[in-house]
Amino acid sequence: MLRLLETIGGYIRIGLNYLEFAMIFPVITVICLIYYFRYYKRAAQPRLGTTEWITWEVNKPRMTFFSQRYPMEKSDILPLSLILALFTFLALFQLGDTVAPQSFYQFTRENNSITIELAVPEKLSNIMFYTGMWTGYYELELSEDGDVWNRQFTNEITGYDESPTPAMNQPHSHLFKWRYAVLNYDNPPVRYIRLTASRTPLELGELALYDSSGSIIPVYHISTDAVELFDEQELIPERPEYMNSMYFDEIYHGRTALEHLRNIRPYETTHPPLGKLIIAASINKFGMTPFGWRFIGAVFGVAMLLIMYVFLKNMFGKTAVALCGTLLLGFDFMRFTQTRIATIDTYGVFFILAAFFFMYRHITTDPDAPFRKSLPSLALSGISFGLGCASKWIVPYAGAGLAVIYTIRLFMLGKHYEDNSKKGFGIYLLKTILFSLLFFVVVPVVIYILSYIPYGLARDMTIQDGMLKDPEFYEIIWENQKSMFNYHGFLVATHPYSSWWYQWIVDGRPILYYSSSNGNMRSSFAAFGNPIVWWGGLFAMISMFYAAIKQRSGKALFIIIGYLSQLLPWVAVTRIVFIYHYFPSTLFLVLALSYVFDTLLSRGYGRYKQAVYGLTASAGVLFFLFYPALTGVYAPNWYFRYLLRWIPGAWPF
Repeated sequence: MLRLLETIGGYIRIGLNYLEFAMIFPVITVICLIYYFRYYKRAAQPRLGTTEWITWEVNKPRMTFFSQRYPMEKSDILPLSLILALFTFLALFQLGDTVAPQSFYQFTRENNSITIELAVPEKLSNIMFYTGMWTGYYELELSEDGDVWNRQFTNEITGYDESPTPAMNQPHSHLFKWRYAVLNYDNPPVRYIRLTASRTPLELGELALYDSSGSIIPVYHISTDAVELFDEQELIPERPEYMNSMYFDEIYHGRTALEHLRNIRPYETTHPPLGKLIIAASINKFGMTPFGWRFIGAVFGVAMLLIMYVFLKNMFGKTAVALCGTLLLGFDFMRFTQTRIATIDTYGVFFILAAFFFMYRHITTDPDAPFRKSLPSLALSGISFGLGCASKWIVPYAGAGLAVIYTIRLFMLGKHYEDNSKKGFGIYLLKTILFSLLFFVVVPVVIYILSYIPYGLARDMTIQDGMLKDPEFYEIIWENQKSMFNYHGFLVATHPYSSWWYQWIVDGRPILYYSSSNGNMRSSFAAFGNPIVWWGGLFAMISMFYAAIKQRSGKALFIIIGYLSQLLPWVAVTRIVFIYHYFPSTLFLVLALSYVFDTLLSRGYGRYKQAVYGLTASAGVLFFLFYPALTGVYAPNWYFRYLLRWIPGAWPF
């Protein structure tokens, strides 16, 4: 029987190799979503056999933002607490090592070479090293007697002009990583190792020397003046991986965060500084470790769920909608993966969400309420906008959407004053505009300028000596704005995982951040969307146009404006872009799906509760199914191929 099962299993594997089995899953998902929204369409229309359609035609509502804003209730405490607890655990679980080499040997102009002596000659099988600050390479030389030296080379492409290439390289793409040096295969036993830096300053963390059996040579067999290279041997990992090294754009943003802490002129200047300063605060607390440079992003990712829950409760008033909508955002792959790496997109998206949340609270303020009632939410929206602009330039796109919503609200308010024969709209309008200029222009400019203080500190300026009044400081800021504009406006580059906006909306081209194999096991993760959230959200967004036009829903219009403000600018962009640029738009996909949930629960049509909770549960099932592809947890190769590679040639699993 066992032999028969093995034979059958062999035929199944052959069949699966011939047919991309995983392709069945997206087909089933799309079919189910089509039926789901057909059901939603029936639920949203007047019931057959009733006079609802007459009532709807006679009492067509006026398009307005002045809807009821629902408060949080005691019943929200438990579901919100459970959501935050669950996703805090998931965000921090295996986020990264909490330790890493902290002492670095710095090669200087006066000491650009070090020699390491072994107690007895050893045939080295490997050398692993931990890179530090600055870029360059090391001439690695081995000797039996200290007189005749044998240089080590590699064929690795590094961008340096030397040919052949030195065996120990420290390019900008491999800073704060564990790396292997490439040794010549025919090296005899050696007693001396010499490292010479190609440039100075250059920092090297820890060295691991492996003997012919693959064991680490103990420290008491090593003699050198560069003690920093062998003082944290307990931190040497089994192998380099994402848990102990930087990856993707962490090499820019995590590195720049440390440079700000050390008052070094930043390497990465293509984005405003605030996001990297937030990462710097995390590093300052937890050290320059993978956990340290990723922790704060994970926290902001969980904080998004807190804002989204309150947002949905304020908008729809139903705990079930707030619960399910927040879970959809929590289960979205993009939010989860993107906030667990030390890049600045997290902070831009967080402040976009906050800005729209507070703007919604502003526009839903009772039109008859005193001006001061709408002021706090308007101010907080502007401050969030300013913090976002100082983090990444995607936030000004949100500013356009906020401005449209703000303007429409003013027109609606003017109409309200006119219809109710109220006086004083001119004064109200003047106050609103003045305070808007303060909170959406003046305050953001001040925040933006203050975020550049580390640039001045790196040039030996100080606040005490008048940095903020120094024209040179503002010249630094201005030059950086021109540099950023030129970079983003005229970038010419290619990338195997680049994509276009029309691929984003269908989840068509993920970007692979990390991949490593160990036998038949694989560790990898990518940035893309939960198909339930992205494909279902696209259907829901289309339905928002119907709700805004036919039902004159102000909430639907708000969601549409927010979504288009984040997507449309990318339609005109011709430079290289990636799917993570769609991250801000996913917030509005969740709002659109939550609108659908609210309609289903309000109409009470058919099995409406099963429809709401079922879609949410489906997103959760996919989240845990794809969990290995979101976190780097090792899984068998067949798991990725037969269960996760839904779109062969596009999804990189």
